[in-house]
Amino acid sequence: MKQNILILMLLARFTYGQQPGETYPFSEDIHGGIEKDTVSWKYQTGAVRYSFIGDYKNTLAVWDKGVPPRIYTPTPADSAILKNSAIRNARDHIISRSENEQIIIINEAHHNPKHRTFTSSLLEGLYKNGYRYLGLEALWDTTANERKYAVKESGFYIAEPEFGNLIYEAGRIGFKLFGYEASEDKNGKEREIEQAQNIQAFMKANPDGKYIIHCGFNHVYENHVQGWEKAMAGRVKEYTGIDPFTIDQVRFTERSKPEFGHYFLYATKEQEPFVLIDRQNQAFNGISEPRQTDLVIIHPLTRYKNERPGWLGKREYWLPGDKLKNYPVQVLAYRINEYEHGGIPADIIEIRSAKENKPLLLQNGEYKLVVRNRLYDISDT
Repeated sequence: MKQNILILMLLARFTYGQQPGETYPFSEDIHGGIEKDTVSWKYQTGAVRYSFIGDYKNTLAVWDKGVPPRIYTPTPADSAILKNSAIRNARDHIISRSENEQIIIINEAHHNPKHRTFTSSLLEGLYKNGYRYLGLEALWDTTANERKYAVKESGFYIAEPEFGNLIYEAGRIGFKLFGYEASEDKNGKEREIEQAQNIQAFMKANPDGKYIIHCGFNHVYENHVQGWEKAMAGRVKEYTGIDPFTIDQVRFTERSKPEFGHYFLYATKEQEPFVLIDRQNQAFNGISEPRQTDLVIIHPLTRYKNERPGWLGKREYWLPGDKLKNYPVQVLAYRINEYEHGGIPADIIEIRSAKENKPLLLQNGEYKLVVRNRLYDISDT
């Protein structure tokens, strides 16, 4: 198959990767860092670092060491929910409902790039329905709108490739980005309040469009949250007088093994994210009370092709084997003109041996490849 992808191999040499603070370390270095670390949250941090280098399997496995899962046993209630519900494509359902909404708030698990990929998939349809502003909890960058792409200084989580791709896609379509995180000294209740106040202030200054808010974990909750009273979404509703359309992607996040995941993740033949609609035409929004969001998305278990997650949904680009040597190697693909300005890779792969070749997954376009050896130097390609 012909590839509409122009690749320029970068043959310069640099050595920044050997020092602490490397954004995209080799997997061996991430593992070593976890082994040496003594803080209680080292597995959560390690999982995030694996996500930065596109190692989704290790992302899930290491996260489960820090947040140990249990084997999930399906209940009669689970079977009844599926039996009495229609399955609808999550993207189609959200875009359809968005026509009558003013604010959409959707969350992510910070270690799981699948959630950013899904939010990105909504942008075209939401823009057509009048949405013009994308608020990102993770965004620290005040110049992203002029640049139209993210850089490493844009925010910690934004260094992950799918987050960078989300920002690039938003800029390409025409969204105006804004960050709304609270100041560093705020936490708990104060943080939720300040986040909502920042969103409210932005809305007052930009009243001529609809708003998407992409947040982390429980900030999407509308009702009482222990220690917070109300989460950010509940405060936004309170301060603006607008009832946001809240969407939870985290409730049924997959774990490292199928048996650790909820029954809904593997009980159907669906391959794309879906929602459940009951016989009263009401969307499924959780099991426990109080119901915290308007909608819960179910992401089916990841299917892999050539060791890459199928939900990435981009075209394969295979590097010629004679271009790789001195394994392991790391390959970072940057959109043209972004690498030189500290941009975020569109994709990253690590290839440990000649028998383990795997493809980059890229949208059509022009890219510059950076191929690094184990010392974080450019390989002799």
